[in-house]
Amino acid sequence: MKILNKGTVTSAQGFSANGLAAGIKKSGKPDLSLIVSDVACPTAGVYTKNSVKAAPLVLAKEYLKNNRAQAVICNSGNANCFTGKKGFAVAQKTAALISKLLKIKTQDVIVASTGIIGKQLPFEKIKAAAPALVAGLSTHKGHLAAKGILTTDLTQKEIAVQITLGGKKVIIGGCAKGSGMIQPNMATMLCFITTDAAITSKMLKQALLAATDHSFNCISVDGCMSTNDMVSVMANGFSGNPLISSANADFQKFTQALTFICTDLAKKIVLDGEGATKFIEILVDGAKSHTQAKTIALAIANSNLVKTAAYGSNPNWGRVAAAVGSLSLGVTENTIKITFSSFAKKHIKINVFLKLGQNKAIVYTSDLSPQYVHINGKYT
Repeated sequence: MKILNKGTVTSAQGFSANGLAAGIKKSGKPDLSLIVSDVACPTAGVYTKNSVKAAPLVLAKEYLKNNRAQAVICNSGNANCFTGKKGFAVAQKTAALISKLLKIKTQDVIVASTGIIGKQLPFEKIKAAAPALVAGLSTHKGHLAAKGILTTDLTQKEIAVQITLGGKKVIIGGCAKGSGMIQPNMATMLCFITTDAAITSKMLKQALLAATDHSFNCISVDGCMSTNDMVSVMANGFSGNPLISSANADFQKFTQALTFICTDLAKKIVLDGEGATKFIEILVDGAKSHTQAKTIALAIANSNLVKTAAYGSNPNWGRVAAAVGSLSLGVTENTIKITFSSFAKKHIKINVFLKLGQNKAIVYTSDLSPQYVHINGKYT
């Protein structure tokens, strides 16, 4: 596998993108992005498990029932959540508008939003900006698309890799946003992935579920779950590799590359956590199952006492032990061992060794600083 220099969501063959400022954000920063495949193609998506789901998410799930899409339109600065029938109508009108401009089927347009909850999304601003957004589509504007989906993010999150499947060069690229309200199942994050691999929708879904479970569902910044989160992947088959229709060697190779993409973007989300000054990697080994190991690791990751200790460069192992013990799994001081790397460094490793079984899991999180309170106390 080769990581492409300055790789973007348009690195794969047959994809174009664009991003611009439509005036949704008060700041005037870019807030509307579009990613398009040259053809409608197999598409898979995973979504937040929050029971309160934003209008675009509900619509995206409905449209993706046929496992096919050709475009993703995403706005930032407004979540279009808790906006009732009017908000759902805006999501529908957005899909219809983009489909008309691109001359594709309305059901082949994925709509996504991120930002403030509870405020109506100004469709007229999207309508006014859409023609320029479509007219400016380019294979060289993946960076602009990645910029237009950001909210409180400080950095763009992008990556692309190249692998070989059946003797053909295959590229997978992606971009993501997220820095606050980050908690597994999913997080306040959006991720859009493209690939020119030839793969059936069934196998693409399997690959995405596996990749998400080991990446985006293994991060936490503040333990808060959002209403708009989604990861989607479009696979247009332009590479010409032999069609992946079963869990063969090529499928395993593709899944590994997709997992690498998702893990890289997930780590970038944690590194850009609101007010974060430290990146924390938590390993739990010796659990009865992977699920149990992950549950323990998340308990540590979501402990405000552990996170503030990391911010203060205070390696207080008692806080880690307390977080594990709170789960009532029968862990005692005789069945747990805790080791730390230096808390004074930006990258911290916390290792927890148990005597419950042979399974392990890794979770990524950030510290909790006064800046996090400042950012969210004034978020409007």
